[in-house]
Amino acid sequence: MTTVVAGFDTCPTWAPAFGYMGAAACIILANFGSAWGTWRAGMGVCKMGIDYPSGVIKNIVPIVMAGVLGIYGLIVAVILTQAITTPTAEGKTQYSVFNGYCHLAAGLCCGISCLAAGGTIGIIGEVGVVSFGMKASGGKRAWSTGEGTDGRDGGDVAGGNDRVNAEDANKLYVGLLIMLIFSEALALYGLIVALILSQKSYTCEE
Repeated sequence: MTTVVAGFDTCPTWAPAFGYMGAAACIILANFGSAWGTWRAGMGVCKMGIDYPSGVIKNIVPIVMAGVLGIYGLIVAVILTQAITTPTAEGKTQYSVFNGYCHLAAGLCCGISCLAAGGTIGIIGEVGVVSFGMKASGGKRAWSTGEGTDGRDGGDVAGGNDRVNAEDANKLYVGLLIMLIFSEALALYGLIVALILSQKSYTCEE
């Protein structure tokens, strides 16, 4: 930590505004990305549930991963808010412009990364789970077969087709998980850089 004598050039009264903007941008953008991903992936799960109801619980992974993005934004926003110092009794600001710029960069880094990850998770999750349901059900709809919730009729031919469909769907599911993991990593990269930036400090003394 570096300390300097308080002055208008280094620690103006408006410097904390940048820190608060960074914290606000972080939590707002991260929550927007989380809501976006949950919205798109949730629609996909609902669509998939029509064709393959038994796969609903298995395919809520994209929704969970999208929800984690809001936690990333919350963590960084709390750290940035706690790092903003209050003025002294004389009304002098000890929070420097350097800190404000660092915290604004940290908030935008985490927030925009979570926003990008949320959109990616939502789109991949929606298309992925719908495709999984179509593959696992063999194109049949559970409610239209009248033969059970998964559309199976118990015959040897149907049973063999169901096993093949299940194996193919599981292969698709593995690919879906890999894409979701790397999509989530985008937000994790932003979180790491934001945490590093938040540790930078340049404080003014009276």
